Amino acid sequence: MTRTLPTRTTLLAATALLALSACKRENSNAGQMPPQAVDVITVHPSAVDIHTSLPGRTNAFEIAEVRPQVTGVIEKRMFVEGADIPLGQQLYQVDASRYKATYVSAQGQLEQAQARAVTASAKARRYRDLVRAHAVSSQDYDDAVAAEKEALGQVMTARGQVDSAQVDLGYTKMYAPIAGRIGRTLTTVGALVTANQTQNLAVITRLDPIYVDVNLPAITLLRLRRELADGRIKPQADGKVPVTVTMEDGSTFNQTGRMALAEVNVNTSTSTVIVRAIMPNPDKMLLPGMYVHAQLDEGTDPNALLVPQAAVSRNTHGDPQVWIVAADNTVSLRQISLGQAMGGSWVVLSGLASGDRVVTSGLQKIRPGMKVAPHDTPTEQTGAGTTPASPAADKNGQ
Repeated sequence: MTRTLPTRTTLLAATALLALSACKRENSNAGQMPPQAVDVITVHPSAVDIHTSLPGRTNAFEIAEVRPQVTGVIEKRMFVEGADIPLGQQLYQVDASRYKATYVSAQGQLEQAQARAVTASAKARRYRDLVRAHAVSSQDYDDAVAAEKEALGQVMTARGQVDSAQVDLGYTKMYAPIAGRIGRTLTTVGALVTANQTQNLAVITRLDPIYVDVNLPAITLLRLRRELADGRIKPQADGKVPVTVTMEDGSTFNQTGRMALAEVNVNTSTSTVIVRAIMPNPDKMLLPGMYVHAQLDEGTDPNALLVPQAAVSRNTHGDPQVWIVAADNTVSLRQISLGQAMGGSWVVLSGLASGDRVVTSGLQKIRPGMKVAPHDTPTEQTGAGTTPASPAADKNGQ
């Protein structure tokens, strides 16, 4: 039996068929790309402490400008500049010689008026008995009664002059109207001061406690009241709002104050409300006029949903949105509403539910309806509420 050997043409054709088959297999594999790998987190409710951090200025709790209330030459200065002085300490002594003389003269006039009053009263008593016996006329009696009343009026006038002279004499000793730290003296011994002058002699400032005034955006105040009314935020147990302060050098002040009041009027140019806190200041570290950051501890949101800020994008209208991974691992966009920024996360007010899977990385590589390969990452919600919130969150999230 004779075998037919393959010709060169046959071999070339077989080789071409094999190469074409390999190309088809490669093209088929190229059309089936593997799913895009993305990192996701599963959101769950957690209790979050709600903070608001705002810039502010410190203001003195009490401040008194010491001014003279009488005219005279200053004889003594009786305090140390920059010292802490108690209430009622004498600060200056004004020359009192003229006021002593006026006081003594007023006392003499009072004695004279009292003597005239004694005579007038005795005459009126005698005429009262005589008019009953018809020994004097009614007109004489009336004149005696009128003279008595006039003399008593002169006594009252003289007594008032004595009191006025005594007050002026007392004003020659200038006392501290409040307790606090006194600054430098602006008038030296030997200088002439006048009553009710506009220039003060010294300034006393009470530093403990001290006020911290911050400008709270009106939209933030509305959000807080709405969330408290809806029960989203549980207030502090004592109903007070604790306040902590970060100083301008970045250090944290070692005292905790409380919010005292919020103004009822909104500043029309800045749309803010002044919020005042009272801060203990035993070491006098805070001084009036300092720039600080005040953190208001508003309460606790027991069911807060947090998403990383990197997971949030915005549409053409600026609305926040996140990518959600469905049960079949397809992705879709969902619009959400944001609250405060807590550290590196946003508080989600609406749009998400417990158990939703949110894409946190690879957002630029996915499209709606695309299959993905999700990789779960742990959610770091513990301690998220201890980071101050940015006031800009209210503008972005409402």
